[in-house]
Amino acid sequence: MGEIFTWLLFFFILIALVVLVVYQLMCLADLEFDYINPYDSASRINFVVLPEFITHAVLCLIYLLTGHWVMFLLALPYLYYNVRLYTRKQHLVDVTEIFNQLNWEKKQRLFKLGYIIFLLFISLFWMIYNALEDDEM
Repeated sequence: MGEIFTWLLFFFILIALVVLVVYQLMCLADLEFDYINPYDSASRINFVVLPEFITHAVLCLIYLLTGHWVMFLLALPYLYYNVRLYTRKQHLVDVTEIFNQLNWEKKQRLFKLGYIIFLLFISLFWMIYNALEDDEM
């Protein structure tokens, strides 16, 4: 039963990551359609960037500590990308360049969203598999 709760925890952490990335995409879409000014959009996006990075780092740490090596290895490239962005100080959106980098920022977050959804489906599969395995015993 503990394994099911572990996968359920992974599932909810991944849902939180999806929400954070979708929020960033919504802010960029609002900026693109001129519903919000660049300063507000950049400040809203920058407010959730570090929580996204920390949440994913915690997820990778929990994968590692619980012995889910394959999931850890699957989540590692995304963590490496986040760490690389943070160390190069490219993780925050610049207010003055947000219009010039709008397409790149949207593509970057769409790729992140796809990657997180991929991890989400794998976690959902393993959660269902473990639930059925416990049910047979």
